[in-house]
Amino acid sequence: MTDQDRMQAVQDWAAELAHHLEIEDAPVDTAAILGIAGEAAHTVVRPAAPVTTFLIGYAAGLAEATGQAEFSTAQQAATGVARRLLAARAAAQDEGTPGGGTQDGAAQGEDAQDSA
Repeated sequence: MTDQDRMQAVQDWAAELAHHLEIEDAPVDTAAILGIAGEAAHTVVRPAAPVTTFLIGYAAGLAEATGQAEFSTAQQAATGVARRLLAARAAAQDEGTPGGGTQDGAAQGEDAQDSA
């Protein structure tokens, strides 16, 4: 299976799942989702990938539902928070700091809802 076939399979799956979840109009940027998932998997541990993407989607959906931001804006802000945390963790790992990163998102800048 080629990379193009894999991406098509992911896009087909996303469309099928969205249909059955009755959210066909939900924007799904598979390349962006897979990108941040890959960063989380390589920086933290592999199982961090789905957790990271879930939390970004949850934060973006909550921001949209409460009227704080449009979904795409909130998604970009939440992804930015995740990228900053991952970068800090990677830098700490490069420096040999145990555990790497921080648990306080505010220490890395704005949180997703403040950015949205």
